[in-house]
Amino acid sequence: MPLKLDVGEEGFNVVLRPYQVEALRYLWASPDDGRSSREVWEAVCDALPDGKSISRASIINTLNALVEDGVLGFHKITGKGGYTRIYKSVYDESGFKQYIVDTVVMKLLREFPDETSKTLQKAIQPCSYRYPFFIG
Repeated sequence: MPLKLDVGEEGFNVVLRPYQVEALRYLWASPDDGRSSREVWEAVCDALPDGKSISRASIINTLNALVEDGVLGFHKITGKGGYTRIYKSVYDESGFKQYIVDTVVMKLLREFPDETSKTLQKAIQPCSYRYPFFIG
C-alpha cells in the first residue's frame, strides 16, 4: 500500500485514512494474538465516529496491502468454506512510526537526493542554529 502524504493532517492521518489507523490500533492492542478480517472490520466500525462505517472489502484490501508491504503478517486457519487469514502486526506503534519515516525519507532521497540531503543536514544542525536565542 503506497504511503500517500497529506500534510494537512496530523499523526497517522498524514499517511493513512482513519479506518486504516483504527485497524492498526486494533491489531496493536493485542500484539500476541492475530485477528481475522471480520474481527478487524467489526472493531473498526465500532471505533469510527458518528456512526460511520467502512466496507469489509476495504478492510481486507488494506490488510492484504499491509501484508505485501511487510507491515503485517498472517497465517491461515481452516474456517467455513475454506481458509481464513489471521493477521498480526509486525511492528508495534513505535516501530510503525519508524517504518513511515524510513519509507518516506528513503523515497525522497531516491527522487530528490540533493534537496533531501540539504534538508536533512539543516534538520540535524546543533540546537544553536535552530534556536539562536540560546547562543551566549
